Amino acid sequence: MGTDTVRAATTDETTERRREQRGWYVYDWACSVYSTSVLTVFLGPYLTEIAKSAADKDGYVHPLGIPVSAGSFFAYAVSASVIVSILVMPLAGAAADRSGRKKPLLATAAYLGAAATAGMFFLAGDRYLLGGFLLIVANASLAVSMVLYNAYLPQIAPPEERDAVSSRGWAFGYAAGALVLVANLILFLAHDTFGVSESTAVRICLASAGVWWGAFTLVPLRRLRDRNTPRPEASARGWRQLASTVRDMRRHPHTLSFLLAYLVYNDGVQTVISQASVYGSEELGLDQSTLIVAVLLVQVLAVAGALAMGRLARTYGAKRTILGSLVAWTVTIGAGYFLPAGAPVWFFVLAAGIGLVLGGSQALSRSLFSHLVPAGKEAEYFSAYEISDRGMAWLGPLVFGLTYQLTGSYRDAIVSLVAFFVIGFALLARVPVRQAVRDAGNPVPDRI
Repeated sequence: MGTDTVRAATTDETTERRREQRGWYVYDWACSVYSTSVLTVFLGPYLTEIAKSAADKDGYVHPLGIPVSAGSFFAYAVSASVIVSILVMPLAGAAADRSGRKKPLLATAAYLGAAATAGMFFLAGDRYLLGGFLLIVANASLAVSMVLYNAYLPQIAPPEERDAVSSRGWAFGYAAGALVLVANLILFLAHDTFGVSESTAVRICLASAGVWWGAFTLVPLRRLRDRNTPRPEASARGWRQLASTVRDMRRHPHTLSFLLAYLVYNDGVQTVISQASVYGSEELGLDQSTLIVAVLLVQVLAVAGALAMGRLARTYGAKRTILGSLVAWTVTIGAGYFLPAGAPVWFFVLAAGIGLVLGGSQALSRSLFSHLVPAGKEAEYFSAYEISDRGMAWLGPLVFGLTYQLTGSYRDAIVSLVAFFVIGFALLARVPVRQAVRDAGNPVPDRI
């Protein structure tokens, strides 16, 4: 009878864990549409046009009295959102660890971001300041929500399941991004058929991402459970908390070494994502429709890539699989240097290569880091992880821009990013991950 009771309890625990995992996947499904449709495709060109319509005769707008080229306003708004994110994420991580309750904070961040995105429907005329403000709020809210979302991973997945669970989360996100992007492109390309103007179609596409984000966030909020005990000693003082986290990481130097490697190679990943369309349009002479189709191709193949690399990690371990993905990134970007101009097919091949390694390298990095986090400090450490993700996002674009400025060639600029993957590979290869897991006080999986 006692054995039956234990077996029933184990079955119930497994069922509840699977239920939480499925709810956790849905947050990626909810918020990734913002990253794909809003940030990657529609908002940049549209907000730039709004800024240009508000510009003076010299092409400048004047937010807060500061002269800014209308063509640069979107980039500056993105940079401002990164700064706000860096200031707010440690606050959120510390508050979550102090209270032991991540879910109310996740709900606040998600719905603030969803509301800001839905509010982009009202971007029209010369409302560039409204656009910049909503972009900053949405981006910062997404960053905070991802700190809290990622911090659930060690709680809902035992060590042996973590690579697969993380990979499925990324796959859900890319699948949603592709699905909504298809619907948005139909509306955008056939806006006359639907009886709306092109600008109205863009505003609907922007706002729909916010509605999608808010609606599907209900699922993880219903299924995820807070189980951490409160840590009153956790301070919620922004940069002071981040400094405290980094000092704590010094007691776990291998965790810090992994974070440094991730910072380097992920900056390369983020720069490729943001600059590939510039390379395609300016160097290869490809039109907007070709670039959008390439983005869609990346989204679709990233689903397959994330799931496939999750399976590879079961056999070879997450570290080896990530190292293999960095080799693939190096080869893919190196091959991009030789793409012929005016040949969309070869650009699609490049997009396919990026898609296949994109989701997996990000998903496995997240799951590997989760093994290196001391119990009870998930939100605090993942705030540092997200800052590594976003806080150095300026370095890759700077290298890209300086290379172009010095050489006048986008081919040289794109191939300069190979350095991030090579250096990241060398740094990651030196991290003894098994020792790092033991030092964090966590059980060591058979494959890592």
